Amino acid sequence: MSKIRTQLMLCGGTACHSRGTSAVRETLEKELDRRGLAEEIQLIETGCNGFCAVGPVMLVQPDEIFYQKLKPKHIPHLVEEHFLKGRPVEKLFYAESASKETIPNMENIPFFAHQMLWAMRNKGLIDPEVIDDYIARDGYFAAAKALQEMTPEQIIREMRISQIRGRGGAGFPTGLKWDFARRSPGDVKYVLCNADEGDPGAFMDRSILEADPHAVLEGMIIAARAISAHQGYIYCRTEYPLAIRRLNIAITQAKEYGLLGKDILGTGFDFDIEIYEGAGAFVCGEETALMRSIEGKRGMPRPRPPFPALRGLWEKPTILNNVETLANVPQIMLNGGDWYASVGTETSKGTKVFALSGDVRNIGLVEVPMGISLRTIIFDIGGGIPKKKKFKAVQLGGPSGGCIPEQHLDIPVDYEAIAKVGAIMGSGGMIVMDETTCMVDMARFFMDFVQDESCGKCTPCREGTRRLLDILKRICDGKGRPEDIEDMKELSHVIKESALCGLGQTGPNPVLSTLRYFEDEYEAHIYEKRCPAKRCVALLKFEIDPDICTKCGLCSKVCPTEAVTWKKKTVARIDKEKCIKCLSCFGKCKFGAIF
Repeated sequence: MSKIRTQLMLCGGTACHSRGTSAVRETLEKELDRRGLAEEIQLIETGCNGFCAVGPVMLVQPDEIFYQKLKPKHIPHLVEEHFLKGRPVEKLFYAESASKETIPNMENIPFFAHQMLWAMRNKGLIDPEVIDDYIARDGYFAAAKALQEMTPEQIIREMRISQIRGRGGAGFPTGLKWDFARRSPGDVKYVLCNADEGDPGAFMDRSILEADPHAVLEGMIIAARAISAHQGYIYCRTEYPLAIRRLNIAITQAKEYGLLGKDILGTGFDFDIEIYEGAGAFVCGEETALMRSIEGKRGMPRPRPPFPALRGLWEKPTILNNVETLANVPQIMLNGGDWYASVGTETSKGTKVFALSGDVRNIGLVEVPMGISLRTIIFDIGGGIPKKKKFKAVQLGGPSGGCIPEQHLDIPVDYEAIAKVGAIMGSGGMIVMDETTCMVDMARFFMDFVQDESCGKCTPCREGTRRLLDILKRICDGKGRPEDIEDMKELSHVIKESALCGLGQTGPNPVLSTLRYFEDEYEAHIYEKRCPAKRCVALLKFEIDPDICTKCGLCSKVCPTEAVTWKKKTVARIDKEKCIKCLSCFGKCKFGAIF
């Protein structure tokens, strides 16, 4: 009979590992063993918990106590107080930055309280490397139902009733895509999972794969049954080693349990899955380029039609869904399409996972119901902007998306609503920017990324994005011309209308959205040779106000070139010849004396 009375759910996602989960785990194991608690307390390394900003984190079950920012030095005291004396350690609880009031239970922490976990329902609650943990939470029940009790037509009908749209960026109705593939003639068909997450600031798919890989496998099994496919591929970038390792373990375990391979669950249905490791090319997130890559060819998009549902991988009917979409499929099968469609807006149903990053307190992974406002995500869940700075914009949809300013923060998270204000839902990257962000420089950053990642196949994308980047660089360098703004608008529209694939067509979005809402910043750069955000180095001139300077000398101590001269009880001065405009002194001055 088991003696286990407590489970320690220690986050083992990539973010927490980067902050010391392995060292915390090793210390915990040694301390529990030293105290004779190893048989009573089970330590489980889970996947990503989601609250990356305060990792490593650990949930104590069944007490529901949430510990954050753990370090090896905390462990002996934690074991002594909580697990021997029954006194939870308050100093390791989460605390609200404003009130400093500690919150012991995860469900009461604002970051978690506003979320609705469907795709990520198992995050932080199971060992992703143990199939029994997944099965204990109704895992593979949906696959059994689909294979034993439902026809392909019934599976697709539930998917169409749910109205779930692809979470990879385009937002195409998933049930309709599956129906096209089911009706396509041919004995050989394929199911693909797109885990080639290439947007800057995006880590949704990686975290789901690390925390709940079996949910994705189960979604692929159901999809295969729906279109009568017998082979699947997961296209995952090789930069995700932990996700790939856990996927391989999950595939092996599923085969051992008869859930993959020949005659699954005795139904006579065969389906197998392989992992294909991509080399990190952004363009391979586009479906036809991804398929060419699996075929061993250079990852380049091809014209459509024909669409992949008719002629995809190796010219056979193929469906491609991203990680989040597939993770939702088992729940739709178990609970029904109407259940899924009961949440969301008229045109956008269910929940959406976002990777919240940038200038926001609570960086992490969030899953929210469609229709929630951007303001709620950024300020209630995300905790607002740190260091008492003001919100400026949020970038949605990565390099293919756009910047949304404060006046539109109350729009609902909805495919059509977000498109109306100049952005796209994308796969779920959400980068928050404060008042110190230069929007011209931000557009330059994303255009640099798009241009570098362009496959080069079509002229509008290859040459057009290069031309846009050249103009943006020139503006940031203080060499902008009056005609640049209109030239960029015209060039952006040409690229959008004539590029071959979706990545090229949406590439100019960051330029168009920043011009739409922040044209005054472009004008300041071009006409006044001034960067309002004080970020474009070429436009900066540093001065010290003698009336504000407190003669503390902090600025001189951080200057790497000794350009700031200072003597005790004297006002500091800046030598323009030595100054490299690194902003070190500007950032260090607490009194605003440097301008």
